Amino acid sequence: MLRLFALVGALLLVSTPSLAQSSAPAHAASPGAVLSVEVTTDGDGRPSYTVARYGQPVILPSKLGFLLVDAPKLDRNFAVVGQSTRSSDTTWEQPWGERRFVRDRYTELRVNLAERGGLKRRLDVVFRLYDDGLGFRYEFPDQPSLKTVRIAEELTEFTLADAGTAWWIPAWEWNREEYLYNRTPIDQVGDAQTPMTVRTDAGLHIAFHEAALVDYAGMNLTKVEGRRFKAALTPGLDAAKVVREAPFPTPWRTMQIADSAGGLIMSDLILNLNEPNKLGDVSWFKPTKYVGIWWEMHLDKSTWATGPHHGATTENALRHIDFAARNGFGGVLIEGWNQGWDGDWFGNGSDFSFTRPTADFDLEKVAAYAKSKGVRLIGHNETGGNAAVYESQLEDALDLDARLGIDTVKTGYVADARGAQVMGDDGLVHFAWHESQAMARHHLRVVTEAAKRHVAINPHEPIKDTGLRRTYPNWISREGARGQEFNAWGQPGNPPEHETNLVFTRLLAGPMDFTPGIFGMKTRSPDGVPTTWAKQLALYVVIYSPIQMAADLLENYEANPKPFQFIKDVPTDWADTRVLNGEVGDFVTIARKDRHSDAWYLGAITDENGRVLSAPLGFLDPGRKYKAQIYRDGANANWKTAREDIVVEERTVTSADTLTLNLAPGGGQAIRFVPVR
Repeated sequence: MLRLFALVGALLLVSTPSLAQSSAPAHAASPGAVLSVEVTTDGDGRPSYTVARYGQPVILPSKLGFLLVDAPKLDRNFAVVGQSTRSSDTTWEQPWGERRFVRDRYTELRVNLAERGGLKRRLDVVFRLYDDGLGFRYEFPDQPSLKTVRIAEELTEFTLADAGTAWWIPAWEWNREEYLYNRTPIDQVGDAQTPMTVRTDAGLHIAFHEAALVDYAGMNLTKVEGRRFKAALTPGLDAAKVVREAPFPTPWRTMQIADSAGGLIMSDLILNLNEPNKLGDVSWFKPTKYVGIWWEMHLDKSTWATGPHHGATTENALRHIDFAARNGFGGVLIEGWNQGWDGDWFGNGSDFSFTRPTADFDLEKVAAYAKSKGVRLIGHNETGGNAAVYESQLEDALDLDARLGIDTVKTGYVADARGAQVMGDDGLVHFAWHESQAMARHHLRVVTEAAKRHVAINPHEPIKDTGLRRTYPNWISREGARGQEFNAWGQPGNPPEHETNLVFTRLLAGPMDFTPGIFGMKTRSPDGVPTTWAKQLALYVVIYSPIQMAADLLENYEANPKPFQFIKDVPTDWADTRVLNGEVGDFVTIARKDRHSDAWYLGAITDENGRVLSAPLGFLDPGRKYKAQIYRDGANANWKTAREDIVVEERTVTSADTLTLNLAPGGGQAIRFVPVR
């Protein structure tokens, strides 16, 4: 249909002299002919693209191109001088993930653009079309007229064909990604971070993001007018936001597209657009659950700094190791173990040592004790955003981790936006945005150096997730949104709808270390923890991460063994994932199969509204009986008045059954399905 419209437009304007110079459009469709794309140039040689779904416009003509710092811009006087297509249909295995096997089936369109005069520069645009979305990127070829590419801005646009609703968080604000989600009409979006999710008035769901962010600036979206957005790259250390030597590709600009909100969750587009595993065997990393010295600091019961209330003491660490061993947890996180926390470390980090413990923490003894108990320490390297200082100690720190058997490290970059510190090519320290090209380089250096030593990385205050865990599987999780800690001290904390927003926005990018499992609901935040206990359990299924924390104080688990049993049982690595229902910001039900057994797990959560949801059990093996261990909201459960009201019960079910899930306001339900032998 779009191709026909373009042809009609060309016939109507054929008398325009400049249009006679335009080139034939390039066109391709996804393997199932669900999506199609067309790339063309107008009479001034400005390249653009359109996207259609089943012949109906999704993205109207949207510009392609670049502004350069020290050369004429790349956005006009182009012609399509070549095009080629290829198809691919393969399946690859994740070492860990939401599902074990991932199908990678696409049609690729490569469009060769060349300037008709002037410097005669060349630029390729490559599209990969899947039935559930697409990605496109630019590729700068080796050419004499453009060796060093200094990008001031991308001119990439996304012009939505239809009106609708958008869920988004603001870009360029001081607190990085840690904002509550806005729900507005599409044409009222301002500067937005990605993923940004929209639902058109016709019911089509689209999530905008990027994949394979390597040695490049992160992309945000700025509304130009109406429903037209343009890419807004994160600033660099000077006038150029990106500096690269050709040849090189940019990250992929992505759109996951589905009829239902659940279809967005089921899409593997972001992962598939990344390169295969470069690390080889990564079986040394084992997905696990962990406890730790963390929540008590957020409750102001302990401190990261040394003194009478220091949390990371040898005694406290040994207590957590004993608890982990007794209850089957694989790891113990210890924050505040090292020197540097006593000073003004926020946005500074100059005093941090990543190899020297505090006087009241015997690192060698604690590591040896953990090993004797079959528990691994999870390292913690808070940098205060000072990547330069961290890199100066990085190899020594990772060598220490490897020697002590610490195979997972949580890093942190607590600094305001544009408060990260990096070493420039000039040998000086510069302030940088967390998603700048310099920080993209830093994070990848940390991950690759860690991989050499069989250490996995879980960054907080991170650069955004763009699916690089496929290429570097030791990049296991990250934060990158408002986590559970906001429910400890936030003014306000996270509202009941927060997690139902995350599932359809931030979590489309990849795993999140959200730190669920809180039973102590009264905190310093005015609303405390605005969920029920059953919802806290359901989050272990709904929010995916291969490393999941049982975040609460140990005494709260010891006092409540019945609901705690689900946290002990639920795995963190999955063979399959199914989305049973869901609406952005309102509710979702997800079922996942354990990778190491035949058990299935279900998690359902809602926002501030109570709901009755239907959960067909067709994902279970037919002809087999299962014991359903159910953790549901009690009759009086409510996130405001009765958060602890939970019912634990069992029943026998089969794949032919449909369960009715009664979710309280701010509530949820968690179920473990164990085959009856």
